[in-house]
Amino acid sequence: MNYGCQLYSCRNFPTLSTLPEELAAAGYSSVEGYPDVYSDPAGFRSLLDAAGLTMPSGHFPLAMLEEAPEQVAGTARTLGISKIFCPYLEEAERPEDLAGWVAVAQRLEAIGASLHERDLTFGWHNHAFEFATLPAGEIPMAVLLDYAQTIEWEADIAWIVRSGNNPFQWIERFEDRITAVHVKDIAPAGTNRDEDGWADVGKGVVDWSNLLPRLDIGKRLLVTEHDNPSDVLRFARNSVQWLKSQQVGT
Repeated sequence: MNYGCQLYSCRNFPTLSTLPEELAAAGYSSVEGYPDVYSDPAGFRSLLDAAGLTMPSGHFPLAMLEEAPEQVAGTARTLGISKIFCPYLEEAERPEDLAGWVAVAQRLEAIGASLHERDLTFGWHNHAFEFATLPAGEIPMAVLLDYAQTIEWEADIAWIVRSGNNPFQWIERFEDRITAVHVKDIAPAGTNRDEDGWADVGKGVVDWSNLLPRLDIGKRLLVTEHDNPSDVLRFARNSVQWLKSQQVGT
């Protein structure tokens, strides 16, 4: 099974040069990129190659995707990325009605078309704000997937749970669009406050034991993440060890 780790988890630790080898030693086969590792794509690719890791997917900001698609494609080619995900929409840019979210979906569809021409796939990575109900009752995440019908979805399950939604229902509805999954966990209420309430995978309250079989993750990228770990290697090791203990993907 190919276990991946989102490198955003390590953004507060000055260990990028040694992290690939450490993640490989922990049991990972791949990593997911984010903007901080794109400043020297060839240099970081050499670190990945030396550690025996691949980077099948990467996060790129919306502005870069719209304004510099060839730069995105060049970076992706160098690093071996085939799946591009847009990870976020700044709060000031988030629409308040259906028409606004349809317009966002149309922008994403156009980005997808541009990247498809460059032999890359494209999708959206969610947080919790996409699940806040609009005035007329629509949910932005559904709007994005309904109106941008060629884009993929990297489902961040823990954010769905934090939004108060049932992840099983969203998996049921959009299963064919989910091509990657962020595997992270939520600490029990009142704990891990220094880590913004997140937990290492398997040590929190998200029902991963039942979610992983439902996701049929052998068909999808499986990427562990922690938004604010106090010790990135502790998180990385604990998370992949727990996944292996579940015999996920075997």
